[in-house]
Amino acid sequence: LIKGTSEFGKELDSLTDFVSFGIAPVFILYFWELNNYGKLGWAIALIYSVCCVLRLARFNLTKNENDQDWKNNFFEGVPSPAGGVLVLMPLVFSFSELQFIKINYNLVVPSIFIIISILLISKIPTYSLKKIVVPRSMTIFLLFTVVLYFGLLLIYNFNTILISGLAYLLFIPVSTTHYYKINKKFMTQFDDNDDHEDIL
Repeated sequence: LIKGTSEFGKELDSLTDFVSFGIAPVFILYFWELNNYGKLGWAIALIYSVCCVLRLARFNLTKNENDQDWKNNFFEGVPSPAGGVLVLMPLVFSFSELQFIKINYNLVVPSIFIIISILLISKIPTYSLKKIVVPRSMTIFLLFTVVLYFGLLLIYNFNTILISGLAYLLFIPVSTTHYYKINKKFMTQFDDNDDHEDIL
């Protein structure tokens, strides 16, 4: 916003992300459920935190080529903010009004920790939503959707967060398919260009 980006700011941003999404959720869930596991609970929490910091370190080192700007629309693995929300899903579910399924938190909480930890350090493409261009004709609908979402978030906060988290998980296969479809098209064009250069 102020044209003041720097390498220092880049590292500082990742540090604040780690504290907000790699440490805070861990402490919340540890004192809520994982403390019942003793040292194993600490180990599970540590695994998530380590995977979160590794994911942020990889993000800082990732640079796309100029001819691959389309990759900026995707993350490698689940980003740490999304991971922080997803790992809190069992706690959010316990406060929501959607408890139509009885779940065993002793089993679900550690499982969620491990699954999200793997997703953080995986190379599964997920949408970054950074460079999405919204047509002018769709702006009013986008604003309406944003206002509606935040309205629901204020009124039905836990239910909205829970549904949003589930929707995000469902979109991971969609983003992966979309990524490989674009990559295949890009590689085909790249191979065609190489053939032309060889002929010349």
